[in-house]
Amino acid sequence: MQVNSEPITRQSPPRPPDTDPLEAKNGAAVGGQQLSAGDAEKAAALRKMKLVALGLLVAMAIIFVFAFALQKEYPWLQYVRAAAEGGMVGALADWFAVTALFKYPMGIKIPHTAIIPRRKDQIGASLGEFVETNFLSEQVVQEKLASVDVARKVGAWLSGPGGAERVAKEGAAVIRGAFKVLNDDDVQAVIESMVRKHLLTPPWGPPVGRLAQRIFADGHHHTLVDLLVDRTVDWVRDNHETVSRLVSDRSPQWVPQFVDGLVGDKVYLEILKFTKAVQSDPQHQVRQSIDTYLTSLAQDLQHDPVMIARAEGIKAQVLGDPEIRELASRTWGTIKAALLSAVDDPHSELTVKFKAAVHDFGTRLVVDPELAGKVNAWIGDAAGYLVRTYRSDIAGVITETVARWDAEETSRKIELQVGKDLQFIRINGTVVGSLAGLAIFSAAHLVFG
Repeated sequence: MQVNSEPITRQSPPRPPDTDPLEAKNGAAVGGQQLSAGDAEKAAALRKMKLVALGLLVAMAIIFVFAFALQKEYPWLQYVRAAAEGGMVGALADWFAVTALFKYPMGIKIPHTAIIPRRKDQIGASLGEFVETNFLSEQVVQEKLASVDVARKVGAWLSGPGGAERVAKEGAAVIRGAFKVLNDDDVQAVIESMVRKHLLTPPWGPPVGRLAQRIFADGHHHTLVDLLVDRTVDWVRDNHETVSRLVSDRSPQWVPQFVDGLVGDKVYLEILKFTKAVQSDPQHQVRQSIDTYLTSLAQDLQHDPVMIARAEGIKAQVLGDPEIRELASRTWGTIKAALLSAVDDPHSELTVKFKAAVHDFGTRLVVDPELAGKVNAWIGDAAGYLVRTYRSDIAGVITETVARWDAEETSRKIELQVGKDLQFIRINGTVVGSLAGLAIFSAAHLVFG
């Protein structure tokens, strides 16, 4: 459809007062466009009312002709003639007024006619401003939402039968749709960039050192030290022959074998005795040495440039470019597979817990007035912000939509919606004109004879 926001300039062919601008062969099309069932019904009602108004005009004209012709023979017909004459004047005047809204009467470009086609853009702008001022008001929207009590109604639906299932179903559809739209390479690139920004770019030494310092200061590492000591004692206890063989392998060849055995046994017993002493004494010198070393390591990771550089070197070796890309790929693949599997299975743990959470939240909205009040306040504030920020844009949709309409098409649309009621103006004009004509003639006849 050609957009034409300028006033109509082409001249329509002359059209008599009884011509129906919405007339179509089958009553289901207007202006070459197929009408909906409701619009077709309105078009038929409009045609009917136009015929009624036209019928009254024709009836008045016939009565006028006969009364005018016979008034000399029957003087009382002068009153009938005056009433018919006034009715015709009223009918024609109101036909002109109604027609002038939508088109040029009889196709003649009389000033201040075809108001809607000529001033369509101004009408659209005024309508948009009216809606923005009177309907898209922050106060109006918030008062309406407060009277509706959205939170309790939503809570009743969520806690009712099928509410949580519907939310879960729609949520699953959203997740599946999102995964179809998202490109795996793009998501992996985002994950990789986030890993580089938040994991690789910052130096590892200082934060690791601060974390280790807190752990060592609170003594949380003692459990790990105990485990290592216990495993060491167990290994020494179970490997007597290994210790003896190590001593024999490292002794001179000229030392007799029985001496190697005695020395090996002695070394084994001393090692076992030493490890058991470390195991049984929480304040053993070895344990204190380990604490001192770990505390010093935590300080070096925070302040020693050499140690910080070594930590950065370890980071570069562990997480190079191939490892980062593989990590991003595995992370996204795992998340995607897990979510798709969960949403596709109505009995999965994620789905069941999600439904339970939704149902519980709905129940709380119904039984907890404080929570419902908070939710209603949040909804009101959000709606108020949207209206306050975007009401001009929302109302602008009306203005822009009307501006895109063709001038004649706009006139037809509006006439289709209100034309039936406007035809009552023609009917009333005929009746009022008849009464006015009769009253004027009667008054004049009474005064002047």
